[in-house]
Amino acid sequence: MDNKENSTADEHSIKIRLWNKNYTKAWAANFMLYVSFMLIVPILPLYLSDVYGAGKHTIGFVLSGYTIAIMLVRPFSGYLIDSFNRRKVLLLFYSLTFLMCGMYLIGGSLLLFTIIRTLHGAPYGATIIANSTVAIDVLHPERRAEGIGYYGLSNNLATALSPSLGIFIYELTDNFQLLFIISMLVAGIGLFIASKIEIRQRATIRRDKLSLDRFFLVAGWRQAVIICCFGLSYGVLSTYLAIYGKEQLGITGGTGLYFMILSIGLILSRIQGGRALRDGKVSHNAAIGVSISVIGYTLFATVSDMWAYYASAFIIGLGNGHMFPAIQTMFINLAPNNKRGTANSTLYSSWDAGVGIGILFGGLIAETYSYSSAFCMGAIVNALGVIFFFTKVRKSYESNRLH
Repeated sequence: MDNKENSTADEHSIKIRLWNKNYTKAWAANFMLYVSFMLIVPILPLYLSDVYGAGKHTIGFVLSGYTIAIMLVRPFSGYLIDSFNRRKVLLLFYSLTFLMCGMYLIGGSLLLFTIIRTLHGAPYGATIIANSTVAIDVLHPERRAEGIGYYGLSNNLATALSPSLGIFIYELTDNFQLLFIISMLVAGIGLFIASKIEIRQRATIRRDKLSLDRFFLVAGWRQAVIICCFGLSYGVLSTYLAIYGKEQLGITGGTGLYFMILSIGLILSRIQGGRALRDGKVSHNAAIGVSISVIGYTLFATVSDMWAYYASAFIIGLGNGHMFPAIQTMFINLAPNNKRGTANSTLYSSWDAGVGIGILFGGLIAETYSYSSAFCMGAIVNALGVIFFFTKVRKSYESNRLH
């Protein structure tokens, strides 16, 4: 009897299209957004060195500016998305991102390039929130959780493919300007696709008083703690991965392969986890994700050899691919419809905060003790996040969810 009921429910869910035309457009627009940004990321250090003669310290300073801009704009972008017409806000942010891509072509000095790169981060970070919120809006409620999982494939694929493509184009042409032009054109295509999304206008937040809940989803503070913990672990690992591999394991040029393996894990787990999300097993999917991820971070921190180095990438990818869309779904389900932008901005702001804390304290611990100690700190924080999930987050979510 149960099997028959499950089969009927599956058939009903399948009849409701996941890949409707507006969701497909939002997915494609997000893919183009990430491609335009990630395409130039690996060649920027070389560009700054060759064109402006910048040293390592200067390059790090210049390229870190956009992350600060993203962190500053995200809490406010959620409020703007919820307070005004979401489609118009998306097109405004996407248009500004397109314009900033074109500004790289006129960067005539190191100072001007620094300003352009920093300003690029603001509309880029806001567009990520706006496009994600619009994608969620155009999904049918019965397939929303599943759609959130598949939506993440757009940035996973772009992040996996674009850096290698950018390096290939540069090595083939030896032309930085061509890459900037391609980046702008890709952003333009994404903007055009986004402009074709049709969305029903929903009730917006009344703007008559200020409150914390307009910028941070208070109901999702427990989920924010989890995401912050996992962001910290990822910040430590991703920042010091290359130098650790080179100095401790003798691995040179293995960073690209590491993140490609991690992306494969992400993609596979998002595909596999889609059915569980479709069946409403949100907290179950999150539980699987956090449990797998902590194994990967612990393996990386405690076993110093090449096998563990690359195996951890796949395991962390599998875990994060289950965890992130499930936690995002939790945020959305804890928020009323007119606060989805705030829910999304809280998710991403929490991740950004964790990454920033991880980079800062990871560097301090690595300098004082060792890189292994920094990675152990990341794994411990990750484990504490897992404990917090099973003791506080899971039960609280089931009691307080609105959808």
